[in-house]
Amino acid sequence: MNFVYDIPDMRKIRVIIDTDAKAEADDQFAIVHALLTPKFLVKGIVTAHFYNAFTGENPFNDTMERSDKEAKYLVELLNLENDIPVFRGAKSALLNKETPQTGEGIHFIIEEALRDDIHPLFIVVQGTLTNVASALLQNPAIAQKMTVVWIGGAPYSAGGGYEFNLTVDLLAANIVFSSKVPMWQIPLNAYTSIKIGFAELYLKVRPWGEIGQYLYQQMIDYNNQRTDLPDWPAGESWSLGDSPVIAVLLDEHKCCYEEREAPQVDLYTANYIFYTGNRKIRVYHTIDSRFLLEDLFAKLQLYSCIKTPLIT
Repeated sequence: MNFVYDIPDMRKIRVIIDTDAKAEADDQFAIVHALLTPKFLVKGIVTAHFYNAFTGENPFNDTMERSDKEAKYLVELLNLENDIPVFRGAKSALLNKETPQTGEGIHFIIEEALRDDIHPLFIVVQGTLTNVASALLQNPAIAQKMTVVWIGGAPYSAGGGYEFNLTVDLLAANIVFSSKVPMWQIPLNAYTSIKIGFAELYLKVRPWGEIGQYLYQQMIDYNNQRTDLPDWPAGESWSLGDSPVIAVLLDEHKCCYEEREAPQVDLYTANYIFYTGNRKIRVYHTIDSRFLLEDLFAKLQLYSCIKTPLIT
């Protein structure tokens, strides 16, 4: 995308977006933000299934296809359908820890990881880890050629437990945790900190073209539809919980994480289990919401103004 400014090529990174884009209403903001960011060389989008194994929420067998349709629509709204490919990932969770799922998106992850390119590769996972785990099972050599940035997992202070993205595929989480792939985890306590009210969305997102209108309206519509749960959504606000993957790739937030031993996850309770000598992963505890949200607002506004020369 031709943006209003560019950055040195040496600062750019390759990005694959792995998304359950139709699970809720916040993946859309992270996807659009990534596509409007000059630092990111977005190589493609891989779509993911979603299902809440603990509550039975979203018990549909077409969730990956619905994510695929949503991701393609967002790309079209930004007129990037000829530049950003969208690939279908796994349709369901792993059946065991030895057998990967299949899908064109999984093959794409492997292919891109093995590509000879000076720009480091980051897989930003905004849902289940099924696609990444399957790629690692198919070709373990890719572990040294990419970094996984994952939105998911319950707080470590609570010892783990239920969390939507984790429980969609507990086996996949254990495979990635125990692999050699560098991993940045943004758990529930960090990703839910990106609070935003609908009034702010109305004033700072909705005005900016067709994409701004869609981002705002699809969230309002989803909020109005979800009247089945007593405590969620809150009613007049949301947490843009998938967007922290953008924040930590724009700026690593070096004072906002710790290196700690990777856990395994109990398949019945989703609690974290620690074994002596486990490899280290990066776990974020804080995200700068001001930095993240203001960057999104500014890029939406700048994008809507591309066809109108800015005063310099």
